[in-house]
Amino acid sequence: MKRSIIEIKDLHKSYEDLQVLQGVDLDIKKGETITILGGSGTGKSVLLKLIAGLEKPDQGAIHIDKRDIVPLKEAELVPIRRKIGMLFQGGALFDSLSAGENVAYPIREHFRITEEEIQRIVQEKLRLVGLEGVENKMPAELSGGMKKRVGLARAIAIDPEIILYDEPTTGLDPANTQRINHLIVELQRLLKVTSIVVTHDLDSAYSVTDRLALLYRGRIVMKGTKKEFETSPVQEVQDFIAKKIVE
Repeated sequence: MKRSIIEIKDLHKSYEDLQVLQGVDLDIKKGETITILGGSGTGKSVLLKLIAGLEKPDQGAIHIDKRDIVPLKEAELVPIRRKIGMLFQGGALFDSLSAGENVAYPIREHFRITEEEIQRIVQEKLRLVGLEGVENKMPAELSGGMKKRVGLARAIAIDPEIILYDEPTTGLDPANTQRINHLIVELQRLLKVTSIVVTHDLDSAYSVTDRLALLYRGRIVMKGTKKEFETSPVQEVQDFIAKKIVE
């Protein structure tokens, strides 16, 4: 039985009068890919930001490798963040930096190594996502799919144990969607990482994941394998699947 690398307990998060998360409980096993499903505005991206330590919850605990990150100060979060890479929606590249410098950014933040070594790592990570030779291109010169892949190369630049994917295929055409899904599977296999994918795309979720969890009205209402999901008696799960079939 694989151990839990992330344990989320009774997580709450509000923005003024809007309650987004209302008691999320979720265990994530080391080395698995889990996909968090849910409609727009259900708090999926907020949950990722809380796991990454980018925001603080109002209540609850987030244990990463048995350590609760919620009470940690900014400086104390640095070693935790070294374990986590995140692919933001749209890639979220720095427009003023080249593709190579975008990938190098977290390496410079976390490590004191030679410029030659930084460039070697940048080239290696871009090769892993199928983008050899784009180091000097600016984000404005890249397609949407390429931006996502540069963002993914940046996410794996410091060899994280955990990769967070925030809507990785949103806005992409079918060919690029398939390419990103393939990369999620390949990187999990090659790098032995734990992957957390947030999406509303059921087809993409099925193609990359070991387990699924449905976030509905601020809580996880179901978690399990694809087969368990498809045969679940939980009404919210049936409704979600039916809606996606219609779409």
